[in-house]
Amino acid sequence: MHSWSVLSTLAILSTALAAPPLSETSSAPAPSPTVPPASNDPNYPLWNPRSSDITPEPIRGGLGATILGPQNRLLDLQNPDALAPPTTYNGDVPNFKWPFSLSHNWLYTGGWARQQNVKDVPSATDIAAVNMRLKAGAIREMHWHIDAEWAYMLAGYVRVSTVTPDGKVYLADVGPGDLWYFPAGFPHSIQAKNTTDEGAEFLLIFDSGSFSEGSTFLLIDWLAHVPKEVIAKNFQVDASAFDRIPSRGLFIFPSIPPPPDATDDMVVPNDTPVNYTYPLSQVNGTKTAGGTYKVVDSTTFTASTTISAAEITVEVNGIRELHWHPTEPEWTYFISGEARITVYASSSNARTSDFQAGDIAYIPPSFGHYVENTGNTTLKFLEIFKSGLFRDVSLSQWLALTPPELVKAHLQVDDATIAKFSRDKQVVVGPAQSAPTYTRSQSHQSQLHVETDSIDAYSPHMQNFPPEFEEK
Repeated sequence: MHSWSVLSTLAILSTALAAPPLSETSSAPAPSPTVPPASNDPNYPLWNPRSSDITPEPIRGGLGATILGPQNRLLDLQNPDALAPPTTYNGDVPNFKWPFSLSHNWLYTGGWARQQNVKDVPSATDIAAVNMRLKAGAIREMHWHIDAEWAYMLAGYVRVSTVTPDGKVYLADVGPGDLWYFPAGFPHSIQAKNTTDEGAEFLLIFDSGSFSEGSTFLLIDWLAHVPKEVIAKNFQVDASAFDRIPSRGLFIFPSIPPPPDATDDMVVPNDTPVNYTYPLSQVNGTKTAGGTYKVVDSTTFTASTTISAAEITVEVNGIRELHWHPTEPEWTYFISGEARITVYASSSNARTSDFQAGDIAYIPPSFGHYVENTGNTTLKFLEIFKSGLFRDVSLSQWLALTPPELVKAHLQVDDATIAKFSRDKQVVVGPAQSAPTYTRSQSHQSQLHVETDSIDAYSPHMQNFPPEFEEK
């Protein structure tokens, strides 16, 4: 007991003496001698999908070893923070990434559809999605769901329509970057226009993680399973009128494109109290130092009572600021560019994953996170929430509006640093004001099996340079 006390005292004194001196402008208290400062080790991704001359290895600094067995090199190139995770990784955070490329695709004569739900990402309990493609003129069979449907147009143009339970009608055209929303149980139609030769592609969001396209209520499928004499009685026509009903649902099938003018397609003029489409593409994004953002929720798109979203762009070197959403899970869809996200799940649990266009992230409520542009082009993605209102908490704003002495007591930072914290939400932050430049170290050359002059294998901005690069 006595020898342990002596050793403990010496260790505490050694830690305290080794602590770096405080800034002259700081009034922060000295750090606790029993808890060392967080690591200063850099944790940049060690490569990226464009690293054509690199063999990815599970090595970071002095940790890990080469792969001796088989390797899916292309997949490892896309996921540097999975194969060689940053030192901030800790605990057991469930997988929160799903590429649509891994989803089973249903192929039809008029297009295709693929989905992601809780079976693919078990933690994604509140939101599911479908990526759908329609050839010009093709129809998504008239249908309805037990869940609400929110949609974002990725390419081309479609005509949508619905009839409400009280017999009101809405019909409109939707183009790239625009939205529609149909409440649960509302029957609706989707048909691709021939504005472009290729037709249309869109993203469908459902407010239940267990949703499946296989459980959709389809018009043809229903009538194919009703006795024809019952159908005839219902519509007060001869049963022979329905002799050509297909024997099963068609789901997606080719047809003649609708007339160019939506009004020519209307049985009666639109008479719903709210619009079920929203022209998000015509909304100017709010510009920030690092990109742009647009928020759409029930305050602007009145019909959309269960789904809200933000469309965000992040320039090279930029970052969607550190934040969280109080009670809403975030379903993130990457439209273009490359990114990485670290989620903090409390109790020292953290995990970092990498994303490319077509990938999905699912972040549970209150998990702290950021979205960083790790590519060499503008990053564009959607944040989608199961909520009629968009809400987030900015880490920077929280700290800036908290008594400074409290912040200093927690983070051991000085007054000059706290003064730089933004009292307003930044949403998208630009590159750091000062960033070091790096040259490749000899140790990293051998680690990644690359030549000395092959610096182009890394993304051309500082965030992508590996930790073994030496600061000049």
